[in-house]
Amino acid sequence: MTTEASGADLARLALQAARAAAKTRPTSKPRLRTARPIRGERRDSAGLGNVLGQLTAELGWQTGMNGGNILEQWPDLCPQYVGHIEPAHYDPQTRRLDLRPASPAYATQLRLLGGQLCKQINDKVGQDLVRSIRVLPVGPITAKPAPVAAAPRQPAVERPVNTRDNACDGYKATLAGIRRLELPQEDPKVAAARAEQIRTAAREPEDKFAPVVAAAEEEAADPQLSDSERARQAAIAYKYTGDTTAPVRQVFDVA
Repeated sequence: MTTEASGADLARLALQAARAAAKTRPTSKPRLRTARPIRGERRDSAGLGNVLGQLTAELGWQTGMNGGNILEQWPDLCPQYVGHIEPAHYDPQTRRLDLRPASPAYATQLRLLGGQLCKQINDKVGQDLVRSIRVLPVGPITAKPAPVAAAPRQPAVERPVNTRDNACDGYKATLAGIRRLELPQEDPKVAAARAEQIRTAAREPEDKFAPVVAAAEEEAADPQLSDSERARQAAIAYKYTGDTTAPVRQVFDVA
């Protein structure tokens, strides 16, 4: 007769069969679990800011936002052109800034100094945002030039009036020395000799100009008459005396 196996024997047989099957079955590698990054809570503002910053960088919105900052911060970026040049548009694709001048003079200045203006804006912003500048036609400017602050006036300092009474000691000593100076007295003999020399040097000999004096006196006594005057006197004499000895000459007679 055969005896039936008890429960303990059946469990022992099942364990042996499982061990034999495990030795013949291929083993699989254990699956590694990766740690998930710890995210902040939904109410965390830092996480939202990071998401917006990443989204802005991926979609290229940062350039457009900086372009708007250029238009808004124009008075701070280029204060020398406020009221004379106004930004009209910024193209984020080409990085071109459109500027409208208020006069032809400022339009010419923009064409000449456009490169320097781009560098000034990029240096203040801290990024290479403006690569070129397009000068628009001259038009009205909405912004008014910044008022120039007047320099504070220095209060007038009242200074004492300089006179001889409050002058320095050096000035007083010099003035006293000048007043003490006296002109040297001239020797009377020297003065008489100089006067005699002047008197004799000014006179000429009495007979040096005798012929000239005589001719002048003769001319004064009997002045020479012109031909017209002689003709007139001869005509008068002929009219009243009938003297025909002196021929009557006409004014334009040829001698």
